[in-house]
Amino acid sequence: MNNWQNRLDALRAANHVPGASLAVLADGEIHEWASGVLHRGTGVEATTDSVYQLGSVAKVYTATLVMTLVEEGKLDLDRPVVDVLPEFATADPGATKAITPRQLLSHTSGLTCDFMYDGGRGDDCLANYVRAAQGVAMDCPPGVAVSYSGVGYVTLGRIVEVLTGQTWDEALTERVFRPLGLTHSMTLPEEALSFRAAMSHLGQPGAYPEPAPAWDLIPRAAGPGARVIASAGDVVRLAGLHLSGGAGVLRPETVAAMQQREVDVPDKWTVSADGWGLGWTLYDWDGRFGYGHDGAAVGQYAYLRVIPDAGVAIALTTNGGGARQLYADLFRELFEELAGITMPEPFGPAERPPAVGIGSRAGTYQREGVLITVTEDAHLTYEFVDGMKDLSPPIEAELVPVSETVWAATGAGPSFSEGWMPVVFAELDGHDYCYIGMRAAPRI
Repeated sequence: MNNWQNRLDALRAANHVPGASLAVLADGEIHEWASGVLHRGTGVEATTDSVYQLGSVAKVYTATLVMTLVEEGKLDLDRPVVDVLPEFATADPGATKAITPRQLLSHTSGLTCDFMYDGGRGDDCLANYVRAAQGVAMDCPPGVAVSYSGVGYVTLGRIVEVLTGQTWDEALTERVFRPLGLTHSMTLPEEALSFRAAMSHLGQPGAYPEPAPAWDLIPRAAGPGARVIASAGDVVRLAGLHLSGGAGVLRPETVAAMQQREVDVPDKWTVSADGWGLGWTLYDWDGRFGYGHDGAAVGQYAYLRVIPDAGVAIALTTNGGGARQLYADLFRELFEELAGITMPEPFGPAERPPAVGIGSRAGTYQREGVLITVTEDAHLTYEFVDGMKDLSPPIEAELVPVSETVWAATGAGPSFSEGWMPVVFAELDGHDYCYIGMRAAPRI
């Protein structure tokens, strides 16, 4: 394990990541390394006890928390959400009555992802968000396909609050953080002030990014899907719960149920996913089963991967730059050494792409917050609209065919992909969709 500090240092610098922490659980022991700085403005050094924003890795924490309520008989995953949360509603009354917690956990509810609503800083923020989301358009009908959903996980957080009488933050601390001894895990910015907290950084590919205008650009209401703050070591300790059959927090059969495939994934490249379980992204790497999750806060990126038959879990936390490439290079080497696994090659077109035209797939696709335009000459424009407007400049990309339905787009940037962004066209329930970032946008 001694050489991994040198590899982390070298790969972090090569990919212009300001600071990073790496933790490995192997043979029952946790090993931790840190590299770079937490803040390029102040020069504060990154250490193994530094905490980072985990982005969507928070969904694994919320899923674990929800399953404690299932075990206690307080929640039935297959009963409609409205049975527990009467104020829950969607733009489709039929979908409102049908959506279940299981669909929320597995991203098969049809609820959208990028509905950015600030529910305030108070303890009522999740309740405010759920009410505000009542009229938001759905990506697709419930149960039809996977479409990555932040709205679904905020709804799960609100279910936790109703069933426990606590805030999501309090319930997560009491039911997960404390039993596992996660002393460097929290959910609120004011809690992070007691620790060496990584600053977010933003910038263009190929150079070190600069500190973001604010440490945290995510509203409190996004917490259940996007806001856990933790050290890399604590992230693999959470993974250790699932590797060890529940660690007294969950029963072994519950842990196993979370790792069962609920749905196949049309886009198998954005997060290396072959399917989705209850909270977990599922992988089939080199014929070996694995699970994990990616996370992107605004300017911070986290990666968690677990190979259960090898007893190995790896977590990487970063504060900007070419984080995706750092993950790919580092994890490829680590899993080869620790588990004998060859990770998939980076996504991209063949040297001689198939002679396929964009044809009828040209058109306009829209989901909440995002507008996608595909022209007949295979040019793609991905832009944020509505509540997401001005979050980031539009992505302009040329599309190169991988197959008739899978295309590779240029220009997404190294934090989004390893060079090529997957664009997947699918027909679901008789309608056309364009998948980017694991989210299904219907043709309009």
